Amino acid sequence: MGFKAISSFESADQNGMAKQNEKQNEAQQGVVGQSDVRQIIERAVAQALARQISQLQAQIVQQVLEALPASVSAAPASAQKNSATLVQAVANIHAGSTQKEILRAFLDAGSAHCSRSALFVVKAGAASGWQSRGFSNQETAKDFPLDLNARPVAHAYQNRTASPGTIAEMDRRFVEHFGSPAHEQVLVLPLLLKDKVAALVYADGGGNGNLDTAALELLVMATSAWLEVTSLRKQAAAKEDSTAASRVESAPASMPAVSSVPDPFAAHAPKHIPASLTPHPVPAAEVAEVASAHATGAAAAPAAATDPWAGLSPEDADVHRKAQRFARLLVDEIKLYNQAKVAEGRRNKDLYDRLKEDIDKSRGTFQKRYGSTAAATGDYFNTELLRSLAEDDIAIMGSNFRR
Repeated sequence: MGFKAISSFESADQNGMAKQNEKQNEAQQGVVGQSDVRQIIERAVAQALARQISQLQAQIVQQVLEALPASVSAAPASAQKNSATLVQAVANIHAGSTQKEILRAFLDAGSAHCSRSALFVVKAGAASGWQSRGFSNQETAKDFPLDLNARPVAHAYQNRTASPGTIAEMDRRFVEHFGSPAHEQVLVLPLLLKDKVAALVYADGGGNGNLDTAALELLVMATSAWLEVTSLRKQAAAKEDSTAASRVESAPASMPAVSSVPDPFAAHAPKHIPASLTPHPVPAAEVAEVASAHATGAAAAPAAATDPWAGLSPEDADVHRKAQRFARLLVDEIKLYNQAKVAEGRRNKDLYDRLKEDIDKSRGTFQKRYGSTAAATGDYFNTELLRSLAEDDIAIMGSNFRR
């Protein structure tokens, strides 16, 4: 009896422990199951937030912009638009290949940054009106003698810097001829060529006060630089034309010598300058033009035989000529603004590395304009790089240069 009772007790105790272990296992499984569900939910929430975060960010930015004052929120867009206008203006100036084209593009571009403007050519110590914009009569500035003693004019001329002033500081004849702007502020800017004042630009705000000094200064500098580039290009072309050079050298001694540096304003002689101050009755530019015309006529026959585009249609040949001319302008500009780097690159034979940014940018400009035209096969830009910068020695460009 005693033994059976003890066995029954042990059996009951084992059953109880087994049930307790079973409950613990179920509880642990429940905890594990809850943990898995939690992880699944966290992942789902994270993915949902990731999908919505960019949209939420955009909504917040939009709400903040809407809460800002109109003048503040519009400022960046206005600045961007102004920058785009300036970029296009400089591009229009650089598209010109003659003095008149460049200066007209400058005056047209300046109209976006002032209400009225006029350009006065400086020759023989006097300034004479050339063209104007914004006045009721666009010819109002033609041949008008600008007083170089008026305070803003004198300051710009003598110090070669942009000079603000008021209309009251201009001379009486100027005010009577052009009229006073409603806003009295005026600006006079010097246009420099070879470190000399070749022209003076007058600008004012007219009736609406539109006078952006910084933009006008930038346009004047771009115009000055491009006039110098075109002058250098004409000089280089003249040197390459040995026939024309020989004819100029054989001209009669009484004829004036042609300047080694072309003057873009050579043909503009102010009418109000006394005859005694006029350098010579026959402008040097006209002598060069006549000599060049004779040389061209004499060389017409052999030139036709060696014309590289003789077998092309007139339209395609014209595209090739323009592409070659544009490539020369781009390379001349690189050369003009990087003279020290060009000299160092030639000595060290790493010219491309020193001018990589300028070369790649100009190559992109050339490709954008002529890369999809008939001139794309001409490789004019790289040819001009080697001719003008590397002096026909590809080794000077360095090992990183690729055509």
